[in-house]
Amino acid sequence: MQVRDILAKVEEKLMPIINDNGYELVEIEFVKEGPNKYLRVYADKKGGISIDDCEFISRALEAELEIEDFIEQAYILEVSSPGIDRVLKKDFEYTKYKGRLVDIKLYKPINKIKQLKGNLVGLIDDKIVIQENGQEISFDKKDVASCRLSVEF
Repeated sequence: MQVRDILAKVEEKLMPIINDNGYELVEIEFVKEGPNKYLRVYADKKGGISIDDCEFISRALEAELEIEDFIEQAYILEVSSPGIDRVLKKDFEYTKYKGRLVDIKLYKPINKIKQLKGNLVGLIDDKIVIQENGQEISFDKKDVASCRLSVEF
């Protein structure tokens, strides 16, 4: 089974758990690191996700995955928060985090600049728009390596 098929099937099993319990699915990964395969689920909820929430999702998903047992390889299941410095991956996150400070990294420099910081305006016509020093700047989504919530202490 291909990775994209595994991810689709895991998401199918996971979504009732997520939706029925007030969680938000941020991302699912199935990756090889060293000798191990990892099935990672990143979830959130309003007010933030706790370790008890992660344990609940993990146990519920594990039970669902054992019923059909469609992942042939051995893997380690991890459920966690995307973190306070999360990378924005889904379109709805650009609305959810509008106004927040973000760090943008570009694949290729534009005017010799590859990293910027600004307040998120949103995703408009597939362009990530930020405001930096009172000026709006937009980037084609395909040119952005990452758009991450900025954390300042």
